[in-house]
Amino acid sequence: MGIPAGLRAVDLMLQIPSDDFSAKYEFLKPLLLDRESRETFRFPAQYMFKDVPKTGQSPDYVRFTLDQMDEHGIERAMIGVGIGDADARRALKEHPDRFFGSFEVNPNRAMDGVRDLVRVHEELGIKAATAFPAGLCPQVPINDKKFYPLYAKCVELDIPICICAGVPGPRVPMGAQDVALLDEVCWFFPDLRIVTRHGCEPWTDLAVKLMLKWPNLYYSTSAFAPRHYPKAIIDYANTRGADKVMYAGYFPMGLSLERIFKELADVPLRAEVWPKFLRENAARVFKL
Repeated sequence: MGIPAGLRAVDLMLQIPSDDFSAKYEFLKPLLLDRESRETFRFPAQYMFKDVPKTGQSPDYVRFTLDQMDEHGIERAMIGVGIGDADARRALKEHPDRFFGSFEVNPNRAMDGVRDLVRVHEELGIKAATAFPAGLCPQVPINDKKFYPLYAKCVELDIPICICAGVPGPRVPMGAQDVALLDEVCWFFPDLRIVTRHGCEPWTDLAVKLMLKWPNLYYSTSAFAPRHYPKAIIDYANTRGADKVMYAGYFPMGLSLERIFKELADVPLRAEVWPKFLRENAARVFKL
């Protein structure tokens, strides 16, 4: 088994490094109550990731990222772009063949949050919205009606939304990301393409059941080292879920590309599943 020779990947979770990447997690500080998270950790889930990549300083982080992608066979990567994020915006402008954008939505901003999504879509042609329900302050459960205007707008824009589901890594309450909450959203928005992020644990069996039930619900492997991919997900990808599971990394947030692709070689996917997992499913769902 292993990755077929010459097969290049689409990475659904990658970010351009910066001199102070930890600053990107300032939004979580109001929710973090334990001293270790607030005063010691470089990033909020550091207790789970023992070898956080040290990218060092670079005069050109976009070029640095492209070199990393080339070294590890990544053809294209989805990167988050905010209202600022100058390097991410430059990457999209200068290298549209290598990068495509996503935008983190905030349902607590009500219609201003919807307008933010529309503006970034018009400016940058983003291919997805993303959401971290347990990381919002205040938290907003996946099926909360505050999310509904954003879900509706994603349908109108014909873009998927990538939602963190399962127990969050940062030490914040988990209830907002209970996988069972996806069921109502899939029911009410049958045209909405939803891609889960960050594992769905400990509800991976339920995630598989829901993917069998709902045609537009998908799973990405973000934030998981390949040797820790849940068995239920691998089994599903090798059978009825070949079109539903897709690769996403976690560089530079918590995993190096070197580690990811070294471990990917031992993931027991069937030969015919690898192209779908690494690129074809992403190209279809995100309309690349």
